[in-house]
Amino acid sequence: MDILQITEKQFSEFGRIVQYDGCLEIVQALEKYTPLPDGVEYVAEEAALQNLEQTKNLSTSLYGGMPVQFGWCNGHNTKLNCLEYHRDSEFNIGTEDFILLLAKKSDIRENKINSSAVKAFRVPKGVLVEIYATSLHYAPCHTDEKKGFRVMVALPKGTNYAKPEISFHIDEDKLLWAKNKWLLAHSESTEATQGAYVGIVGENIDIKL
Repeated sequence: MDILQITEKQFSEFGRIVQYDGCLEIVQALEKYTPLPDGVEYVAEEAALQNLEQTKNLSTSLYGGMPVQFGWCNGHNTKLNCLEYHRDSEFNIGTEDFILLLAKKSDIRENKINSSAVKAFRVPKGVLVEIYATSLHYAPCHTDEKKGFRVMVALPKGTNYAKPEISFHIDEDKLLWAKNKWLLAHSESTEATQGAYVGIVGENIDIKL
């Protein structure tokens, strides 16, 4: 599939570039303190990032004073597998160029979305981006198999923690996979075998192909 740049007009429908002077220090902390697994791993809150002066300063701006968690999603990946959304924007910055597979929440119909609605965007290393709450996203994809990806993930505190016990009141509740995390899985994904709602139809996009 075509890999678009975040400087292209199409990206403005999904997110924006955020100018911040402390990006270099955040990238250095990611490189020094977080692992590079063979697969994909996610940690919601990382002390080495949380305690940086640069993230403390940034946290007051991202969500207007709400508590913020700074974690990471690292590893190697080329597939779509799932799409998720939150009630809030998500902020990312990487130590290497990485690719985000994005779609619009408005393209969901009856809790289903076709993977043909997904667009791919290449995010340059060291560039902070905001992914809007109206954008579906999931794990990054690497641009270089040898380098993989290390990506900071900033979200409102508590997001992606254990799924709360809720009574099903609305149809969307069947998508809830974790706290403040609604998930649509492809049938070929590991998440689907774990019981995630299968809401992606069409091919499971693989940018390696």
